[in-house]
Amino acid sequence: MESEHVVRALAALAQDHRLALFRLLVQAGPDGLAAGAIAGALGVPASSLSFHLAQLSNAGLIVQRRDGRSLIYSADYAAMNALVGFLMANCCGGAACAPAAECITETNRERKSA
Repeated sequence: MESEHVVRALAALAQDHRLALFRLLVQAGPDGLAAGAIAGALGVPASSLSFHLAQLSNAGLIVQRRDGRSLIYSADYAAMNALVGFLMANCCGGAACAPAAECITETNRERKSA
């Protein structure tokens, strides 16, 4: 994945409604959700929803398909995995990564010792 695409994807996700929208579509699975269902779940007006859907689509994070008269949106899992893979490339300095429960940041250590 090229860094230009990564920047575009991260920029698209760097907004509350779009992040919530993307997470909703990830949870919905490959079947996706109709635009009306998304608007209802997020409480976003249709005009704003269209803008946010376009931003995520232009970033390559979601796909759209027509089902009769409805537009169905779903997360592009390959793009999501590529983005996470890019962010995690060379994780832990090339060593095997510790399970998430074992990862303790300096901030967490300071809190525990205080």
